[in-house]
Amino acid sequence: MSNQSNQAQTFRSFHVPGQPLVLFNVWDAGSAKAVAAGGARALATGSWSVAAAHGFTDGEQMPLNLCLANLQRIVGATDLPVTIDLESGYGADPAAVGDTVALALQAGAIGCNIEDSLPENGSLRAASDQAARLKAARAAADAIGIPAFLNARTDVFFQTGPEHHDEGMVEAALERGRLYADAGADGLFVPGLAHERLIARLVEGSPLPVNIMVAESTPLPRGLRSWACRGSATGRARTFSSCVLWRARPRQHLESPEPFLGQSLA
Repeated sequence: MSNQSNQAQTFRSFHVPGQPLVLFNVWDAGSAKAVAAGGARALATGSWSVAAAHGFTDGEQMPLNLCLANLQRIVGATDLPVTIDLESGYGADPAAVGDTVALALQAGAIGCNIEDSLPENGSLRAASDQAARLKAARAAADAIGIPAFLNARTDVFFQTGPEHHDEGMVEAALERGRLYADAGADGLFVPGLAHERLIARLVEGSPLPVNIMVAESTPLPRGLRSWACRGSATGRARTFSSCVLWRARPRQHLESPEPFLGQSLA
């Protein structure tokens, strides 16, 4: 088994009920080194910060070849598993999404996020269309022989403000999660959701490990443990000041992440 495959299996093993995996997102080789020095077990890129660091706006405005070149530098900077945010998959159809995933794995990633919203306006794709795109992504990974962690992101909770989030939206996210699991996804990413009761309901009903985006309004990891939430990703506030903070207090945020969550990065 290749080292990349070993890393992919290792990353999968980090998803344990009751022990949330805290991922601090990185945007270049320098931030990757800083986060790794803090004791991180894995690295994840965030499309917003990667694009901003290169002078682009989010929404697949950064050319894919530049994203992949940046990914290669991040992978080469440490020995940690790296998962990449591929936004909507950089493809108009499932076949193109599969090609994108293959390129990311060939560049060294062990997993990726693929979201179900349209890059041009943020509206949701039909769930069946997104399932087809995820199925193509899984087939591409299988063809290469990497047990890649496919994190299916649903933007259900970005369609309206947090004050309007309710049980109906949770059920909509769960319905999508079930379709995405059947298509080969390994995780369900639900950015925008911060209400404790709704997070608990989603985790309880999800067929997949749940990944949330941490911001000031999000419950702290100690609260997430009680619901067996298996993954968390930080938000994008104060992105470019975070590398200095990591170097100053490298291990504190992984051993006890709570004080850092208000200064999150992505």
